[in-house]
Amino acid sequence: MNISSYFCKGFAMVEIALSISILTIIFAMTIPNYLSFMTRNDLDIATISFVQSTRRASVLSQTGSVDSVWGVYVATGSIIIYKGNDFANRDSSFDEVTDISPTIAVTGLTNIIFSKQTGLPQSTGTTTLVSVDNESRHVKINQKGMVDY
Repeated sequence: MNISSYFCKGFAMVEIALSISILTIIFAMTIPNYLSFMTRNDLDIATISFVQSTRRASVLSQTGSVDSVWGVYVATGSIIIYKGNDFANRDSSFDEVTDISPTIAVTGLTNIIFSKQTGLPQSTGTTTLVSVDNESRHVKINQKGMVDY
């Protein structure tokens, strides 16, 4: 009897079970990190989208696009650039809607209107975006229209 015929080729059931167990443990350890990364990513995307929307509304007001003032309204689930003096009486046919994660809560300054030709905000303050993990991003808008985040 030679040695090569004595040893079976392939994997034993114990080896397969051990490999699957190790992979399961590694996978289970990475899930919380992945979920945390996803919520942080959603928060960062919402913050950048809000900042870009405020800058776009300011530019639209400065250029006098459609001979009107423009504003930004941010709420849970969306950011809306709108034409008009206030969100409630806007011309919705000009709305530019950006969807954000519905898990992001918004507090603080949620409606910003920019003056025609100067592009300066009529209201200033801080908008806070908060994720389900209670991480937050603060976006500040000053009198000159500068957006800081």
